Amino acid sequence: MFTTPKSSATQQPHSDVLRLSQKAPQYLEKQAVDGSAILLPFISAPKSSEVWNTYEQLLISCLRTGDDQSAHMCLERLIKRFGATNERVMGLRGLYQEAVAEDDAALENILKEYENALVEDPANTPIIKRRATLLRSLSRPADAIAALVDLLGSSPTDIEAWAELSDLYLAQGLLSQASFCLEEIILVAPNGWNIHARLGEMSYLSSCGTGNANEISTEKLLVESVHRFCRSIELCDGYLRGYYGLKLATDRLLNVMLRNPSNPESTSKLSTDSGESLHLPRATVQALNQKATSQIADIVKRSSAGDADYGGYDASEIISAIELLDRGSSIKQQ
Repeated sequence: MFTTPKSSATQQPHSDVLRLSQKAPQYLEKQAVDGSAILLPFISAPKSSEVWNTYEQLLISCLRTGDDQSAHMCLERLIKRFGATNERVMGLRGLYQEAVAEDDAALENILKEYENALVEDPANTPIIKRRATLLRSLSRPADAIAALVDLLGSSPTDIEAWAELSDLYLAQGLLSQASFCLEEIILVAPNGWNIHARLGEMSYLSSCGTGNANEISTEKLLVESVHRFCRSIELCDGYLRGYYGLKLATDRLLNVMLRNPSNPESTSKLSTDSGESLHLPRATVQALNQKATSQIADIVKRSSAGDADYGGYDASEIISAIELLDRGSSIKQQ
């Protein structure tokens, strides 16, 4: 269930991407070759920048679903409109080449093209990012991390780069570094509910690594995790990932509280970096757990019933939510 939060067609639900890519050929067939007009129903101003953003989304969606021909048509129109040396177009061209590459040798050649492009323009941000992504694909995470660190040194507010760097650190098991990257995103986008949820996940994962030898650290991490998930839900009501994480964190925190006989009031406390003290009595944790459980069950029920207001959830998220509820029911029966 825990995944790195991102936006755009690269991380849209698969069902949405499939629907969009299936419509791409007929849309592209209707458009003028010079790209002067586009007949997508959700575009009202044919010459606005959204026209070209739509081509970009179509390109990415088609690559995700294997429609390389339509993706190439989108790329050609973007090149014709903006030129092959446009930085964003260069990045999209690299994405296309990576997607259709047949083996690692082809990917290595693309990597060389990126490096040559950076010799000519070291500040080409889309190519820097594509190079970092490709290095990761080629199992060279250290080089990818170094590339992103260099980029963030000159562009410290690049949210996309911080998110990718966090994901790289997490893949290497470096939770504190991954959390630091997400905290940097919060400084730029304090209302990013998905980032608050991700930080909750980091605290939860860290608590799982402390073991029973350090109950205080475990409890502190879990209280922080609960706090982060609550914030994500506060910012985005109906956020399944937030409720999912809140249930996991409160389940574990309740178990830790029960194992702490020295705390008769069963109250967890966390002192934040700003000096704020967060108190979580056991009754509050239980109430949060019940709230998360009921909200997850409601979302699953309405989404499965085809409720139009609950149609934006990815199928894999719903499956994970059902499994979580089933595990909770099994534990209660035991």
